[in-house]
Amino acid sequence: MTLLDSLSPKNSENKTQVPHSATQIMAFRRFFSSSSQFRHASPRNLNLNARDSTLSHLAEHRKSEELIEVLCQQKRLKEAVDFLHRIHQPSPRIYSTLIAACVRHRSLELGRRVHAHTKASNFIPGIVISNRLLHMYSKCGSLIEAQMVFDEMPQKDLCSWNTMISGYANIGRLEKARKLFDEMPQRDNFSWNAVISGYVSRDRHREALDLFKIMHVNESSNSNMFTLSSALAAAAAIQSLRLGKEIHGYLIRTELNLDEVVWTALLDLYGKCGSLDEARGIFDQMADRDVVSWTTMIHRCFEDGRKKEGFSLFRDLMGSGVRPNEYTFAGVLNACADLAAERVGKEVHGYMTRVGYDPCSFAASALVHVYSKCGNTEIARRVFNQMPHPDLVSWTSLIVGYAQNGQPDMALHYFEMLLQSGTKPDEITFVGVLSACTHAGLVDKGLEYFHSVKEKHGLEHTADHYACVVDLLARSGRFNEAENIIDSMPMKPDKFLWASLLGGCRIHGNLELAERAAKALFEIEPENPATYITLANIYANAGMWTEVAKVRKNMDNKGIVKKPGKSWIEIKRQVHVFLVGDTSHPKISDIHDFLGELSKKMKEEGYVPDTNFVLHDVEEEQKEQNISYHSERLAVAFGIMSTPPGTAIKVFKNLRTCVDCHTAMKYISKIVQRKIIVRDSNRFHCFENGRCSCKDYW
Repeated sequence: MTLLDSLSPKNSENKTQVPHSATQIMAFRRFFSSSSQFRHASPRNLNLNARDSTLSHLAEHRKSEELIEVLCQQKRLKEAVDFLHRIHQPSPRIYSTLIAACVRHRSLELGRRVHAHTKASNFIPGIVISNRLLHMYSKCGSLIEAQMVFDEMPQKDLCSWNTMISGYANIGRLEKARKLFDEMPQRDNFSWNAVISGYVSRDRHREALDLFKIMHVNESSNSNMFTLSSALAAAAAIQSLRLGKEIHGYLIRTELNLDEVVWTALLDLYGKCGSLDEARGIFDQMADRDVVSWTTMIHRCFEDGRKKEGFSLFRDLMGSGVRPNEYTFAGVLNACADLAAERVGKEVHGYMTRVGYDPCSFAASALVHVYSKCGNTEIARRVFNQMPHPDLVSWTSLIVGYAQNGQPDMALHYFEMLLQSGTKPDEITFVGVLSACTHAGLVDKGLEYFHSVKEKHGLEHTADHYACVVDLLARSGRFNEAENIIDSMPMKPDKFLWASLLGGCRIHGNLELAERAAKALFEIEPENPATYITLANIYANAGMWTEVAKVRKNMDNKGIVKKPGKSWIEIKRQVHVFLVGDTSHPKISDIHDFLGELSKKMKEEGYVPDTNFVLHDVEEEQKEQNISYHSERLAVAFGIMSTPPGTAIKVFKNLRTCVDCHTAMKYISKIVQRKIIVRDSNRFHCFENGRCSCKDYW
């Protein structure tokens, strides 16, 4: 509908419209035909919408500036620029309005048309219009044209220089930005901020700090909050506590009224530099804590190992009125995963459900991760299935979760689904896939996946891939192939690879290769007791007690102490911890009695203690006594005693469970008719009705 249509009776509701009359229509037409400003325009050519009686009024009274402004306000930028070409001599105000609108809409092409019109109409732009053109080209990503305007300007003010410097800094052309910065006749805080923050955003932190020092030594400018937060971010990035404290000292001396950004930057500085107590002091001083400061403090606690404090802060956050964001949730859930704290993870999940969360966010991926890591693949899969477009982290978490929980078929099924979805796997995904093949004993399938990493998916093999495939081969006793891979791999074998090989040698009693793997591990990490213990176990299984004694003596001479086995179980929101041979628990006497009764029933069912891996050359009866009270047995026994019949038992252990305890758990699960889940340092074992989910391939 045209402007003429807006004068019809059916649109006369708006009181500001011109009444419909033949005389006024004729006057309106004479206005467009005679006006020097609108001589080429007709109401139809203007394409003005009928709903805008205001535009009708402005057009009638020849108010071109106001008409342009209204069109720009209505986001009808193209119509406004088209209308510009029908004005004989546009005013600076019209050009300024149109250029500003082009900046808001990031419309480079229309901005070029406006700029071209200034030249065609012989308009000589002053410094204000020139600066607007600089700003427009800079914001629209055409620094070449901005530079041309800058070079043509007969006069430049501080705004001109700052616009060009920030433009170059924002796109990473820091040398050009610094050159202009050094050439400019005078500087203000914006000039310094543009270059310093540019350095920080491109990880050139030392250059940022050097310039910050120059600012304070050679210039009269006082740092503002933006400069200070950038300098603090640079100090935090290079973990320079000394420089960070100097900046903090400046803040104290100048008694600046700090904003949230600077407080959070200080918090981040002390956290990244390992001064968590000072970070907490900063946090406690903050009057207005936003979600960023809360999240930063909580994450620093988790990273520093202060898990209890981190969870306590998260509870404080939930009661503070500040709503956590997806990064907060993700950090807390990842901490739950690291601690296998499924109950806390469920509480966080419940809170997320109540307040609402984005199923496509990092937080949703973290939920899949925490449930997978805690052995609850059923809920992990349920959360995963609720995600409209699962990201690679979610796919990988679920695949690894199934692999570690003795469900390799499901792990490989979801990997194939990942490929069908069009999502490209990465190196970490293949670690989960190869682990699934390892735990399932799918040697040939695992080798096929290993070779596909490079040949089919175009990825490079990592040290973890080699460790997985050596583990796969060694567990199945294919040591020649394992050695061939080790000898031909492009990088130096790491400790995980040698430990995998040593573990395979323990299973199959390969003494020669075990000694090679142990020698390599002694060179890489000579203080790790696990290598000594595994080698001693291999010697013990072969009855080579002299060699066992040598290993133990070597440990004693180096002051290496075996890490004690520790298991824990949560009963009624309380965590109970057991050590091997532990007698400190208040129920320990009842636990021992219960294990004694279980031992009798187990032997009646055919259980024979496997004492091959008990290190001491002692009598068989003593060996049985040594393994009967391993920490996971104490924890499982206490769990059975403390829960109603039929309740599943879930125990966590810091070390790999021994062969005899693994066998014993199968018997116990059958006798007490309980599902028993043991999460050792390697994987989940789900014992049910006399069988384990790992199918004894671990």
